[in-house]
Amino acid sequence: MRQEETNPSAAVRRRRLLGGLSGLLAMPAIGARAGAWPEDRVTIITSLPAGSTVDLTTRVYADQLARMWGKAVVVDNRGGGNGVLACQMVARARPDGLTLLATSAMTHAANPSLYARPPYDAVADFDAVARYGASPFVVMAYKGLGTHSLAALTRKLRDRPGDLSFGAGSVPSRLASELYRQLIDADAVHVGYRGNQAGYPDLLNGRIAFMAVDVVGAKPLVDRGEVDAIALSDDERHPAVPEVPTSAEAGLPDYRFTTWSGMYAPKNTPREIVARIHADMTEAYALPEVRARILGMGGSQVPPMGPDAFQAFTIQQIAAWGRIIRQAGITIE
Repeated sequence: MRQEETNPSAAVRRRRLLGGLSGLLAMPAIGARAGAWPEDRVTIITSLPAGSTVDLTTRVYADQLARMWGKAVVVDNRGGGNGVLACQMVARARPDGLTLLATSAMTHAANPSLYARPPYDAVADFDAVARYGASPFVVMAYKGLGTHSLAALTRKLRDRPGDLSFGAGSVPSRLASELYRQLIDADAVHVGYRGNQAGYPDLLNGRIAFMAVDVVGAKPLVDRGEVDAIALSDDERHPAVPEVPTSAEAGLPDYRFTTWSGMYAPKNTPREIVARIHADMTEAYALPEVRARILGMGGSQVPPMGPDAFQAFTIQQIAAWGRIIRQAGITIE
């Protein structure tokens, strides 16, 4: 006869021990379910309005991520105020990965230098997740100006200092033109618009001499042949506008300027969640149908940049954009 049969207390202790062990063995599975992410819908707050480059690209990713995660991924447009409202909303959100910021170089490269007292800290208030969009600018000249090359436009601007104007409906667009103007050491008058599209009629009618617009915004005008597309602010031609020469081909190799789209999370979001989002965005980009949609609208030709590299890139861009802003004397009260 076994001891537990003659000693009831021993049998009880053994059953309790086995029960405790089985509970411990079950804990990892329970913990894994409780810690599964995302446990609820994910909201991506964008700093630009619907139809913008950031919005369109973000929605492509949001559609695919929703399929991958089995949860709704909602894009919430909070444009206006140079993206300040969207940034503040995300900076104050819980760092659980369920609220993300989709934004542009405007908020995380330009604003730190445009504002004397920035209403948020582009580095300290956020964790970089992924840079997933990058677009150089197309320099487009009024056809009637007769400047069918960048060299011709440069000569015209130098021959008529302060007489010709350029249009811009966004800070990145203005900075792209300001950098060109600074590199060629020529004066031109800035004309502001509420969005780049608002300036297109003046460009087509010759009220302004040129504009520098990102590939997504420039492509319709270039495709229709309505402007002289004379240079791309990058080292390589873009498949969306393959006929536009690079800045080096156009004779101004130092003219390199790119705006970008990036995703950030509130500071102190768990690293594993940040890594998961980036990994899934990279997987989404590798899908032919997703990549085709992104490239078709003039989006990035490279996979999403990772968190650490994007964090370092953000810091570098704040310095680079700051130099152009200070030299142009642009400020926001």
